[in-house]
Amino acid sequence: MARLLIVHHSPTRTLQRITDQVVAGARDDAISGVEVEVAEALTVELASIETADGFLLGTSANFGYMSGALKHCFDRHFLAMGGELSADGSGAPVTGGKRPFGLWVHGRYDTTGAVRSVLSITGALPWRQAAEVLTVLGDPTEEQLAAAYDLGGTIAALLGD
Repeated sequence: MARLLIVHHSPTRTLQRITDQVVAGARDDAISGVEVEVAEALTVELASIETADGFLLGTSANFGYMSGALKHCFDRHFLAMGGELSADGSGAPVTGGKRPFGLWVHGRYDTTGAVRSVLSITGALPWRQAAEVLTVLGDPTEEQLAAAYDLGGTIAALLGD
């Protein structure tokens, strides 16, 4: 059975609403053959990362960057995730990534820097972006909540039977 790991930092009620929709979409009854695990970014275990076939990542946008919790997850597990470093210590671009991932970001004013920071790290992992990034500013609309559900369902369906 394929494994989908949802790693998130959802410190506000608003971001938790979006996260709940992503999780619900990933667990949609129409999708079979996928085990979904949900983990907080600060406490996700290496074994969960190593055995995942795909990923969904959720973060707040904080001062133009991803949350410190998601950054900590990447810092802690980057090499175990299959990350590559170039000679100068920066992330080396990886091509031909196999494991699909999706990303959602919530901010009050801007999400650009947070999206860029996550994608720069995932670009050095053997992953492939399998869905458009979902960005939400302020309170989510019903359309954005539906898009969150679809994001979860899309990545899970890619792994399913």
